[in-house]
Amino acid sequence: FLQIACYLHHKYKSTKSTTYKKNGETCTISYGSGSIAGFFSEDSVLVGELVVKNQKFIETTREASPTFIIGKFDGILGLGFPEISVGSAPPIWQSMQEQKLIEKDIFSFWLNRDPDASAGGELVFGGVDKKHYKGKHTYVPVTRKGYWQFDMGDLLIGGESTGFCAGGCAAIVDSGTSLLAGPTTIVAQVNHAIGAEGIISTECKEVVREYGEMILELLVAQTRPQKVCSQIGLCVFDGSYSVSNQIESVVDKKEKRGSDLLCTACEMTVVWIQNQLRKNQTKELILDYANQLCERLPSPNGESTVDCHQISEMPDLAFTIANKTFTLTPEQYVVKLEQSGQTICISGFMAFDVPPPRGPLWILGDVFMGAYHTVFDFGESRIGFAKSA
Repeated sequence: FLQIACYLHHKYKSTKSTTYKKNGETCTISYGSGSIAGFFSEDSVLVGELVVKNQKFIETTREASPTFIIGKFDGILGLGFPEISVGSAPPIWQSMQEQKLIEKDIFSFWLNRDPDASAGGELVFGGVDKKHYKGKHTYVPVTRKGYWQFDMGDLLIGGESTGFCAGGCAAIVDSGTSLLAGPTTIVAQVNHAIGAEGIISTECKEVVREYGEMILELLVAQTRPQKVCSQIGLCVFDGSYSVSNQIESVVDKKEKRGSDLLCTACEMTVVWIQNQLRKNQTKELILDYANQLCERLPSPNGESTVDCHQISEMPDLAFTIANKTFTLTPEQYVVKLEQSGQTICISGFMAFDVPPPRGPLWILGDVFMGAYHTVFDFGESRIGFAKSA
């Protein structure tokens, strides 16, 4: 039984390969946009001019998502660490390293964000292409192996702190994620600053209306921000969650109960109000600002649209990595899509909440990697960023 996706893509035929080795162990993988099932095999894999021998890989027999039918790609090349590999299959870069096929223990990405360009980008195993970056790379150590995870600092809007990651956040750099995904609290502030339209969250407005003044008074009275929402009875926890190790479990979009939504809305409102208190604003202005941010909360699937004509008016946004700022201009963080002859502009930021201790977490996807040439250094367990060229 062949899936539709299999009819529309190139297929691997083990009977035609003299280097094929049977394995047969079954497996499944869930992605953000669907799942696959199949079985393991082993064969030589040709990457550019490199022949990687005895590479363990999955032959997929079931693909449960329209994404795989529409997708131009025929397969997925996992480049994470062995720690999250299904069936202990080594990532291809590890096989290259073990078989001494590459000069340096790195691979590097250049992504071209120009849809009309002939080359969409370049992935180099064992080195970097100096044509595709300017200056030197800034390196940051990998803090947790699995995904390429590191510690990130604040996100700045037009040079001003957004507060939530001022004390640091975890971040993952990932070519398999199209946009920038981050905590709803910050994404709402970004969307407010760039005029992005999400759905109006009634729960958020309700919290501001019913509890805004109380939150303000508790913060003025020096109550610890983490304890405010539990003190007014909207949250059961006060900043100490227990959560499983796997990010996938968090990504599952399970329906949250109303009380969970109110708790989340309260926690966001605390950050927003605390941020405005630093600016010595009046009570009315602070609550009005929180209410405006409620209106900018992204839609449930995380995407928000912006006015294409307003791009030149939007502020620069900057990520703080290794105490340096990595700026994204509006032209870099707004994604333009063609739909039935019309151009639609989408905010490159989408909401994605991972609770502590694993989160808060940013995923720096293609929007970031398009602006910054990225080196994945598995020899030294570090990641490097330099301006793309």
